[in-house]
Amino acid sequence: MSIFTIMQIKKASYLISSPDYEKCPPPNRPEYAFIGRSNVGKSSLINMLCQSDKLAKTSGSPGKTQMINHFEIESTGERTEGVSELFRWYLVDLPGYGFAKVSQTSRRRWEQMIEQYLRKRENISMVFVLIDSRHSPQKIDLAFLDKLRTWEVPVTVVFTKTDKVNQRTVSENVKQFGEALKKTWQFLPQFIVTSAVKKHGRQKLLSVLHELNLQWEGA
Repeated sequence: MSIFTIMQIKKASYLISSPDYEKCPPPNRPEYAFIGRSNVGKSSLINMLCQSDKLAKTSGSPGKTQMINHFEIESTGERTEGVSELFRWYLVDLPGYGFAKVSQTSRRRWEQMIEQYLRKRENISMVFVLIDSRHSPQKIDLAFLDKLRTWEVPVTVVFTKTDKVNQRTVSENVKQFGEALKKTWQFLPQFIVTSAVKKHGRQKLLSVLHELNLQWEGA
């Protein structure tokens, strides 16, 4: 399906933070979850995508990053050429995986919360897994993606912080990541290369999100 115009986000607002998937909002619209290791630039990417500097809070806000954070989004885009419509969907900011600086008890609780959400939340249309483009493939990222593959969760890989290193390094790390995934994945997920600072990749992300919105509504 072709997309005639990129979607435009008209409204983005915080809705609720939930301690488990059963307390999340009703699953009556498409939902897109963002997750990655700590310090991968998730909040910056979400804020860049929605063009709001204060939408997603950084880890300096106690409690927020320990829960399932829902944002209500309204966007416009074309269902058929020349006809723009309003779409409503959820963007979800998930706690980072790894939890290197927390207790084993807290780590396990968060891991269970995330797993239950990812496996049982019925309206998840895509999980965007953020990867720091400055580094070669990390075992923790590959292991997390392999879990998603096993759980049959739809995945798009988003490389962040491409403005922090030269393009040759980014290209090499992205290539190596793809080669590492090929060891366990028959078909690789889509890769999107981004920079929250320079807004690189924003149009591609919007295009993917709009396509998924259209699929949800059976267009």
